[in-house]
Amino acid sequence: MRSARLLAGVFRNPDLRRVELAFVGFNAAEWGVWIALLIYAYERGGATTAGVVAVVQLIPAALFAPLAASFGDRRSPTRVLAAGYLAQSLALAATATVLLAGGSPFAAYALAAVAATAVTVTRPAQAVLLPSLARTPAELTAANVVSGWIESVAVLASPALAGLLLGAGGAGTVFAVMAGTVFVSAVLVAPVRSRAVHEDAPVAAPLDGLRVVAHEPGPRSLVWLLTVEAVALGALDVLYVVLAIGVLHHSGGTAGYLNAAFGAGGVAGVAVTTALVGRRRLAPSLLAGLGLFAAALALIAAVPSTVAAFLLLPVAGVGRALLDVAGRTLLQRTARPEALARVFGLLEGVTMAGYALGSISASGFVALTGNRGAFVCFAVLLPVSAVVVLRGVLGADAVALPIVELARLRALPIFAPLDAATLEGLARCLEPRELAAGAPVVREGERGDLFYVVADGELDVSVNGVHVRSLERGDCFGEIALLRNVPRTATVTARTAVLLDALDGTSFIAAVTGHDPSARAAGELVRGRLERATTPS
Repeated sequence: MRSARLLAGVFRNPDLRRVELAFVGFNAAEWGVWIALLIYAYERGGATTAGVVAVVQLIPAALFAPLAASFGDRRSPTRVLAAGYLAQSLALAATATVLLAGGSPFAAYALAAVAATAVTVTRPAQAVLLPSLARTPAELTAANVVSGWIESVAVLASPALAGLLLGAGGAGTVFAVMAGTVFVSAVLVAPVRSRAVHEDAPVAAPLDGLRVVAHEPGPRSLVWLLTVEAVALGALDVLYVVLAIGVLHHSGGTAGYLNAAFGAGGVAGVAVTTALVGRRRLAPSLLAGLGLFAAALALIAAVPSTVAAFLLLPVAGVGRALLDVAGRTLLQRTARPEALARVFGLLEGVTMAGYALGSISASGFVALTGNRGAFVCFAVLLPVSAVVVLRGVLGADAVALPIVELARLRALPIFAPLDAATLEGLARCLEPRELAAGAPVVREGERGDLFYVVADGELDVSVNGVHVRSLERGDCFGEIALLRNVPRTATVTARTAVLLDALDGTSFIAAVTGHDPSARAAGELVRGRLERATTPS
């Protein structure tokens, strides 16, 4: 099955494997310390204190997310991601120290808020990093599906792990263990190879993400739907209790089992989200997931029984997983690459705000419409929100950018100075070429009419039969024959099975020679290679 092969390929790609394993540690910590802190706050001041502490965690994170994300568009996303993990680890360790030493709860809350703020760095930086690591657009979707699985499993498993650690040593133990876990995440991503392609760019304004979303219908529609999803998830934290006590007449402990049922649905959604791999159009799947989520909430209100609740909440979890993975992948495909981190930073900020808004609005809907009526309100909110932006969502699907190819081109010095429109045009002109190990790509002395970028695999370069250099993912060749109008100056042979992006000579020359900074970069590249006599043609 092609989708299964692609999913397995995510873990065969060493860089993607490191990023996804680091994401496991991040999610374990994110959910584990959240539960531990709220229980710690509840034990010291009851529900009111726990609610205030939750808001204290969310508001700074929501405000900081767009600012933090601006670094991802002008610094190496690997370094930004690793720095975010390290900052989170240090803040968690400091919080653990205060808790284990029996220090002031207010100091613990403040340090935990710093850790929660550092959390907002991860998803925007990862959204920028993954396209540069994926070998194909299908592999990018597969990586996003894996990330979705990780988050779903964490929602289900991390509270249980936190419960064990709380029983063993209290909230301080949870924070200490999770500090170590996130430190391992930082160590995992640090060696990931990612070319810093925006470091010479002007300082990115944090509000640029807001401007992109405001002016581009596709990203605007997707951020809107994902924000509404966050509102619904924030409301569910309250509605689990309402359902357990007010509707089903069980104890408060049942709310935890209902939450777990929803999380189990997200894990079961693995099979559903797998179907997204390799698909060009994701809007139908996004809308189907949203509809499934809404229908399950409506049926819970219509059939108020324990059995129905435990059957329908997993269905809602499946729908939410499909909505989230499809929505984030489509946003990744449609937001401008040079502003991708800021768009995801904005999404991270409004998501945090959405959780808080959902918790507050759930209580208001219960007061206005009753326990079952609150479920109906959110069941209606989801599809109505989709109808409002339906045109933008469908349009985003139709104009999705070749994000993986764009990332590869932008990483090359000769293309990095090009404007977004020119770069997009080149990316759409690329043709994938697969060759087996031992196959020649170009031969010395022949006429050259194509420029190549290595998407995957390794190649050998030889001149007059002598090996002069090797090429790997992210390298390029073929520019000398095109720019100097000479025969190929070297032979390039696939050492392993390779995947190449081929660009026709006319498009290459028009783009490079028509832009002075690119022309200078290309000239320097050619001169340097010829001087070292280690150049492929």
